[in-house]
Amino acid sequence: MSIHTASRGTTRLRVAAAVAAPVLALCVACGGGDDGVKDEGVASAPEEPTAASGKDKGEGKGEGGASKPAAEGKSAFYDAQLTYVRCMRAKAGLKDYPDPKLSGYLDWSKIEKLVDPNGGGEEYKGGKNGVCNKEFVAAANLAPKRDAQKDYESMLAHAKCMRDNGVSRFTNPTMSGGNVIPGGDPNPADPALDRNSPAYKQAEKACASKLLEGLDGMQ
Repeated sequence: MSIHTASRGTTRLRVAAAVAAPVLALCVACGGGDDGVKDEGVASAPEEPTAASGKDKGEGKGEGGASKPAAEGKSAFYDAQLTYVRCMRAKAGLKDYPDPKLSGYLDWSKIEKLVDPNGGGEEYKGGKNGVCNKEFVAAANLAPKRDAQKDYESMLAHAKCMRDNGVSRFTNPTMSGGNVIPGGDPNPADPALDRNSPAYKQAEKACASKLLEGLDGMQ
């Protein structure tokens, strides 16, 4: 893998995790003591509940004590992401920065195509000098609450799929203290996987459906 490819892949993972940190509590680390490639059973659920219950899915109290529909929270998330996208187009100079998906999550596969391989990954977070950092953080703070157990299971299925499709060193995610630690490259500090190789891209395409909405780019 080239230096630029390694740098871009690592930056994307760091920033993608940063986007979801307030709601996923994802740590940017891959593998474990034995490189994490174990087809072990599903981890037990975190001690403290992480799944969004009916009362926590953006259904806060409105005027008169009436519950606000969950859809309002999702709309606010989408609107905040759209504000961020518009900032990236106008202030960060990325006129082709893609609209967020209808779910509100950013479309990382399209953003990836705009990344300057010689840059520092500004396209992933806030633009150069953090010109849109305020909008970036505002959107991240409105992301829907997630179920860490389901996210773990999704990432585990994805990791197994990647190995089954030829990326033998792709590591499993792990659970630690109720947090999901993504899998992927066994050594993110010095990447061992070439994310731009035809074999990797083919496996990535074959396994994309294993990841829940909002988890693309996490591992």
